[in-house]
Amino acid sequence: MRIVILAPPGVQSLDVVGPAEVFWEAARRYGDMSKYDIQVMSTGQPSIGGTGQLRFLADRTIFDSDEPIHTLLVAGDPSFQAIDPRVISWLRRRVPTVRRYGSICTGVFLLAAAGLLEGKRVTTHWECAPRFNKEYPQIELEPDAIYIRDGKLITAAGVTAGIDLALALVEEDLGREVALAVARYMVIFVKRPGGQSQFSAHLVGQMSETTFIQKAQAYMLENLDQELHVEAIAKKVGMSTRNFGRVFRTELGMTPLDFIIAARIDAARRLLEDTNRPLQSVAKASGFCDLGAMRRAFSKTIGVTPSEYRSRFQILQDYKSAFRGPATELSGASHVTDYGPKTAIAR
Repeated sequence: MRIVILAPPGVQSLDVVGPAEVFWEAARRYGDMSKYDIQVMSTGQPSIGGTGQLRFLADRTIFDSDEPIHTLLVAGDPSFQAIDPRVISWLRRRVPTVRRYGSICTGVFLLAAAGLLEGKRVTTHWECAPRFNKEYPQIELEPDAIYIRDGKLITAAGVTAGIDLALALVEEDLGREVALAVARYMVIFVKRPGGQSQFSAHLVGQMSETTFIQKAQAYMLENLDQELHVEAIAKKVGMSTRNFGRVFRTELGMTPLDFIIAARIDAARRLLEDTNRPLQSVAKASGFCDLGAMRRAFSKTIGVTPSEYRSRFQILQDYKSAFRGPATELSGASHVTDYGPKTAIAR
């Protein structure tokens, strides 16, 4: 199967590398490297400048003679350079000849400009969704999806979502066992829960530019396992409850209570991923009044129960155990408040 990734100038490098790695690893795990023929295609010059100061040497350009394509994926350009009409013409001519086609991130704009999305459901990076809705109001956009399959079309949100898209195609082509093996090797979900509006409460905490709001956030994150009342927090930073709530929402786009719940889910997710603590213990350590409250919060925000979330991470835990031994138990919520964007929660 020939997989062609169309890479415009300024391409998001991971839009190319992520899917390519998935397909390559899938062929290796399948035991037949000829299963996928992965090609990077340029829209002009053979050398393509990507993000992160990376450069790609394309296998082919759109001006070369046509060859059969099984799957065509259009990568995104975060700088939104002007759409080349020659690219649009090429897409209109080639898409009808492929078995399936799709886009990653802003690549969806090229497909839309070519008139190839009429009557389709699509997604793109959340940051680009307002622009897409404005320019193509007739196309049904689902801005919170990681990826969407609609017939022979598959579109992904962007950046790492291209990996999710590629894994879905691998499962379709080579079966779930191979897709799981690739996901395990790459230490990722074969199908991650939730939508792209997921984010870490700690990353959100860095967004505030107001010192007293930052102090309030720090206090909340350090005391997740304690009772946290908005009135008391406001008083602690010298603000009225009403003004504190107003400023907090203006700064972060969420209420103080929403932030507390988000941070507690973050803490619980970390404990579920990295320890074998009982669910009741996880709930208590992360500040939920009981297990039922934690279940309701998980179901509402990320669409799975705590036990389901832990089971999805079992492969990752096995992987860690193989190299580090048994998972280390954490003694309290204050120990789980400093970690990267791997764990995220829904707004």
